[in-house]
Amino acid sequence: MKRVPLLFAFALAGALHAAEPASVDAALAKAKRAQQPLLLDFSAPWCYSCYFMETHVLNGAEWDALGRKVVVAAVDADSPDGAAWMKKLEVKALPAYVVLDENGQELGRILAEQPRAKFYPMIEHVIAGANTLETLRRKAAGGSTDAVAAVLGAYQARDAGTDGLAWYAALPAQVRAKADKDKVVTLQRDRLALARARAEHDDTAAVAAALRVLAGDIGCDRPYVVDALLEASEKQPKAERAAILKPQRAALEAMLARDIYVAAPACADQRSAVVTTADVDAALGDTAAEKAVLDRAIADARTRLGGNYTKDRNLADNLRVYLVRAQRDAELDALYPQLIAAWPDDYVYPYRFGRSLLERERAAEALPWLEKAADKAYGENRLGVALYRVKALKALGRRDDARQVVADVLEQNGQWFPQQVARLKAELAS
Repeated sequence: MKRVPLLFAFALAGALHAAEPASVDAALAKAKRAQQPLLLDFSAPWCYSCYFMETHVLNGAEWDALGRKVVVAAVDADSPDGAAWMKKLEVKALPAYVVLDENGQELGRILAEQPRAKFYPMIEHVIAGANTLETLRRKAAGGSTDAVAAVLGAYQARDAGTDGLAWYAALPAQVRAKADKDKVVTLQRDRLALARARAEHDDTAAVAAALRVLAGDIGCDRPYVVDALLEASEKQPKAERAAILKPQRAALEAMLARDIYVAAPACADQRSAVVTTADVDAALGDTAAEKAVLDRAIADARTRLGGNYTKDRNLADNLRVYLVRAQRDAELDALYPQLIAAWPDDYVYPYRFGRSLLERERAAEALPWLEKAADKAYGENRLGVALYRVKALKALGRRDDARQVVADVLEQNGQWFPQQVARLKAELAS
């Protein structure tokens, strides 16, 4: 079963098996007619984790079998319809896989890239159950610790720390007394406490919650929590910060050896483990270790790709990010044209290359790449590309051309994405 982006589904519907309707509402209507769940696959052209899922997970016999059980809609987050549904469902990161029943009630969701061996059991569990969030809440209130953990997990997936902890506090005392003894519930509560502290910009509480979470075995989520710890501890005295970060450096090194640099990596998101480890080294002032982490990742990615950038887009994009993080600009400038040639059908790499050149004050070289990106851009990303075209044109003294770019883009996009439109207009006016 091939996933079809919603923007193009009608054009391809006769050509591809299980091509989906051109809006989420239409997909939901189809699910209702078929009395099947609806799987919304939220992704975007710039999403490196989405590349991983496309290449390694959302294909093969298991994916085909899943397509016979559910209606699948690939939702482009950069489209107006996709952006609206992301807001409605409180989807805050990509990729995200949200399962609705035929009436539009959420059955569950899976966030971020997942190895194939984990994704399909997880999605099958969601589809098999009739456990909407409201049903789980009722079961939790009745004393089910598993349901308590599931509800807390749902709040965590929405990054809704305050709401999740308030819901937990409102449970009957005897239910909480039992649930407090459960390790999964404790971890979920700590993660919600971290989310609440970050939302409230309470760095002290965020550091405390992050350390509680990191004390447990959180597997491939470790880099994300360490990132939160890095942010929350940034204003601490140097020695105090080093004391809490050094143990995390050791834990991340162990993770790289155990779960990343192995024949079958346990963690789908290898990039975050590498970059977070380098960030910890930088925070500790260990530039040699920081360089070694990035050099190893660059060499590993190149070896695995063997010069074939179509082999694995996720890995190819990881290589790009490692070079950016290592500030190896000459190698990056050589890589970008190869990525553009390997993936010619979307705007992403011409845009990234043009932006990279522009940020290094090379506007004349940047502009042709940004114009190439503009030919393929749409929706929200059309506005993003236009913003940098305007910057480049201004740098070259071509304000009239910049005005025309803005006029054309606003006519094409209409009233969608008002925040991005405001940024574009502000840039033109500056």
